[in-house]
Amino acid sequence: MGRTRLQHRCSACQSLSARWTGRCPGCGEWNTLVAEAPVVTTVGGPGHRRPIPGGAGQAGTGPLPLCEVDPARSLPMPTGLGELDRVLGGGLVPGSATLLGGEPGVGKSTLLLQVLWALAGTGARVLLVSAEESAHQVRLRAERLGPPPPGLLVLETTDVTALPPALAGADPALVVVDSIQAVCDPGAPGIPGSLGQVRACADLLVHLAKAHEVPLVLVGHVTKDGTLAGPRTLEHLVDTVLTVEGDRHHALRTVRAAKHRFGPTGELGLFEMGDTGLSAVTDPYRLLLGDRRAGATGSAVLPAVQGQRALLVEVQALSAPGVPDSPSRRSAQGVDGGRLALLLAVLEQRAGVPLARTDVFASAVGGIRVAEPAADLALALAVASSVTDRPLPPDLVAFGEVGLGGEIRQVPHAPRRLAEAARVGFRRALVPGACPDPPAGMAVVRARTLAQAVALATA
Repeated sequence: MGRTRLQHRCSACQSLSARWTGRCPGCGEWNTLVAEAPVVTTVGGPGHRRPIPGGAGQAGTGPLPLCEVDPARSLPMPTGLGELDRVLGGGLVPGSATLLGGEPGVGKSTLLLQVLWALAGTGARVLLVSAEESAHQVRLRAERLGPPPPGLLVLETTDVTALPPALAGADPALVVVDSIQAVCDPGAPGIPGSLGQVRACADLLVHLAKAHEVPLVLVGHVTKDGTLAGPRTLEHLVDTVLTVEGDRHHALRTVRAAKHRFGPTGELGLFEMGDTGLSAVTDPYRLLLGDRRAGATGSAVLPAVQGQRALLVEVQALSAPGVPDSPSRRSAQGVDGGRLALLLAVLEQRAGVPLARTDVFASAVGGIRVAEPAADLALALAVASSVTDRPLPPDLVAFGEVGLGGEIRQVPHAPRRLAEAARVGFRRALVPGACPDPPAGMAVVRARTLAQAVALATA
């Protein structure tokens, strides 16, 4: 089933508009819109797509033997930012669609502007579709990066139908739309940001990227609980979903891939926010442990593994007497709150640490989030150190999963964790009983139960 829609094209900039207006929404010229032949668009379920004006490869090519498909057409294109390429498995794939989400002010637009900057600096033409900021605002924000390269193009519009002629004329190597909630399709119902508009615009943009074989990056807003705003089908339409995380009061920013059709997920990219934008963090030791106070109670060091990278993270805990006749408070920042409650119960029942009427506050320092079960032992030791007022040895790291029976279970990537701890300068590690031998220069203390680990660490 289809319907006929009349389109108007600007004689000055060739952009399309669903209806006639006195002023072109693309270039701002007056009385330049001219009616074109009607376009038949399809309507129906999510699987229906409208024809893309100016797109290539709309007709199906039919089935092909898999052995005849050229894998070189899907080779990733480096973005120019090594930490981002680490997360993407080498870069952006031609024809792919990537959704980048994050809280306001975390650095999404800055990160993508640096990607555009780096690619344009190699002589490529790239396109930024700015729907939330004017071209002047983008230029002012980009001043801290230096003089803009001539290949960086900016299209100031909220009309998604202006993109097909822009892509046909510019032939960019990368397209960034900032943001998917700000653009709209005049032919779709709803206001910009509504479920119908976000779905319709994303469907059109993804089809456009695949037709032109150009990588597309969509900036997405997040809700109060940190999830991407808009319909869930938005994440299914794209090939990759990236999230930028970080505390605005800290300089550290992390980039993770929650979904990636061209490589593994779980890899972590580290950046530091500065006056000139985001810079790669190749050795995070300075940011994560640079201000650590050795000998303080309630502090433990965890060799965490994020993707293929091992990081040393300080886990802190603070205990205080609870208010009489009131429930004990439990607060977690950067660590799993449910996991913290479980560990507190195991500490009291299996290790004899009194916590029934104690308020406990726990956090991972430095603005990084730790959610793996390997953090159980370090977090439990930090809590025990705070309650007993006995500091842990300053050269000790700890990792291991704690079971409900109080046993300490082995975790993956133990050699990588120990190697990173030894590289930084730690000489002892409290590990599960089945942990492999450590590298030269490091001694391990094996514990099979949480009670044994607490006794060894706080002796």
